[in-house]
Amino acid sequence: MAKPQKRYVCQACASIASKWAGQCDDCLEWNTLVEDAGAVVTPFSARHNLQYGGRAVSLVALDSETKLPDRMASGIAELDRALGGGFVVGSATLIGGDPGIGKSTLLLQAAAKLALTGKRVAYVSGEEAVDQVRLRAQRLGLGHAPVGLASATSVRDILATFPAPPDLLVIDSIQTMHSDLIEGAPGTVSQVRASAGELIRFAKERGSAVVLVGHVTKDGSIAGPRVLEHMVDTVLAFEGERSHQYRILRAIKNRFGGTDEIGVFAMGEGGLGEVGNPSSLFLTTRGEAVTGTAVFPALEGTRPVLVEVQALIVRLASGATPRRAVVGWDAGRLAMILAVLEARCGLSLSSAEVYLNIAGGYRLTDPAADLAVAAALVSAFSERPIPADIVAFGEVALSGEVRPVAHGGLRLKESAKLGFERAWVPAGVTGEGIATSGFKSLGALVDHVLDKR
Repeated sequence: MAKPQKRYVCQACASIASKWAGQCDDCLEWNTLVEDAGAVVTPFSARHNLQYGGRAVSLVALDSETKLPDRMASGIAELDRALGGGFVVGSATLIGGDPGIGKSTLLLQAAAKLALTGKRVAYVSGEEAVDQVRLRAQRLGLGHAPVGLASATSVRDILATFPAPPDLLVIDSIQTMHSDLIEGAPGTVSQVRASAGELIRFAKERGSAVVLVGHVTKDGSIAGPRVLEHMVDTVLAFEGERSHQYRILRAIKNRFGGTDEIGVFAMGEGGLGEVGNPSSLFLTTRGEAVTGTAVFPALEGTRPVLVEVQALIVRLASGATPRRAVVGWDAGRLAMILAVLEARCGLSLSSAEVYLNIAGGYRLTDPAADLAVAAALVSAFSERPIPADIVAFGEVALSGEVRPVAHGGLRLKESAKLGFERAWVPAGVTGEGIATSGFKSLGALVDHVLDKR
């Protein structure tokens, strides 16, 4: 009888090697290769599987009528927004985040709200005992919700528990599950892949919405094989700093909706509360004017979020090495803005230390923040404060041109709603209820800031 060939699978990138090595050749991570049980393959079995035993696949016309998938509203509007309208019946959702960020708390709240509406909900924890989950529910004021709780790690035992499939099944977490069809300890690549495969098959065949909680690595990505993210229908990332009260639930992948929506939560004594106006979290109290600050209307999906950009410039003695420190923005983007200010606008910043911070721990990836960052830098350099009723947005090119960005009208509308009266924008952008000053180049903005009295 043929023996299974030994193979080693990388825990970081899921690449396969024929022998063990200290470093993975593909992702260059150290000590990530783990022995995995491979399938037994013989020439006879391979030839037999190719020639016999197949079943014809039914083909459906592309233009056939298709109805939208049924959804279950979780009762938490911010969670439903990130999901695209609620949990899809028969789908699998993977949610990841740092330890202690609030994944279990959010899912327990959603499970309780769904159970109170008459849905059959089961919460299976592989990390905590039933009493621990029950105590957390009591602290959150959800102890009366009819949620079925269990503490188990065997996928076969879990699926055998439900003769009638639940409407929502929460597995916390997938790294603690194991399947008796595969050899290996829980958390290995083969076990995570096999366990997730059985749970996803259960969701598709029985019509349950399955939610899998995933651990994350040191760099913030979901631990385990990357194929796990391809297997599920929706991947959600729970972001935020434990030192800040806010949390952002962001959709990375969604087969039933868009990936441009976010849900914003605030951690409190009663669990995670919804934040209807996220700008209130990221805007500081704007009383007396301070140099080096500018307000930027960021866009998360269809939701504008106003954040404050803070800059500080410290002039050094001749010969000292300047430092550049960035929190919440791309350091390479800051270097580009500084180069444009020096080369195109005549500002001498090469010998000064530059510090940039996005208030509230928010992280910006929108290129439209270029103009707000440049305005904050010019304000800090000239020690002239930007008026508190002004917002700024626009993309800056290497030529110094200020380029238009998407959804300018939506950004201006939200700014006007929050009491801002003026906006510094690319030339040609207008909005209702707010006065706009258009700039074709970054040099024009610099002259405008320096001429203000």
